[in-house]
Amino acid sequence: MLWRRPMKIWKQKKNNDKMTLSNYAGFMLLLSFLSCCNQTNKVLQKELVNEKVLSDKAETTINAWHLAASKADFEAYFDLMTSDGVFIGTDATENWQNDAFKSFSKPYFDTGKAWHFTPMERNIYVDKEQNTIWFDELLNTQMGICRGSGIMKLEDDQWKIRHYVLSIAIPNEKTTQVISLKKEWDSIFIQALTKSPLSKK
Repeated sequence: MLWRRPMKIWKQKKNNDKMTLSNYAGFMLLLSFLSCCNQTNKVLQKELVNEKVLSDKAETTINAWHLAASKADFEAYFDLMTSDGVFIGTDATENWQNDAFKSFSKPYFDTGKAWHFTPMERNIYVDKEQNTIWFDELLNTQMGICRGSGIMKLEDDQWKIRHYVLSIAIPNEKTTQVISLKKEWDSIFIQALTKSPLSKK
């Protein structure tokens, strides 16, 4: 019947309007999602760039630190360590706090013969908050192959060595011989530590 036709047209228009609104909402949701993805991607890219920049800065500091030792440049060497820096040597007695390490090292630097470490391999790590850097490295030294590892801290707007551990790399097949060589010394040192106030706490 003729009088029903306008009603049918009105219902069809209403359905079309609903579809238009639905499509618009979906389109806006898609835009929002793509925008979030883009922002996330930018953040990730920024983090990667910052991590690369920090790694490069750390690399520069570590190389300059080793170079200063090879040139017996006392001031440059300790300027690249933090004021509370610590150096752990290869000997079990060598836990050098900053001032003590300076006193120990000064005579070697004064003669123009400190030590020469040539990096052969290095891994640098940056934490998520990008306020701590740590690293490990394989070194060619006057003691043969050594392993070094350290932690770096931002001080005076520069990444510096805060804690460094040096150890002589011993091949697994030579371990038994090395243990035998230092057995007597280790025994005496262990006894001394056992009697110390620190070990009794």
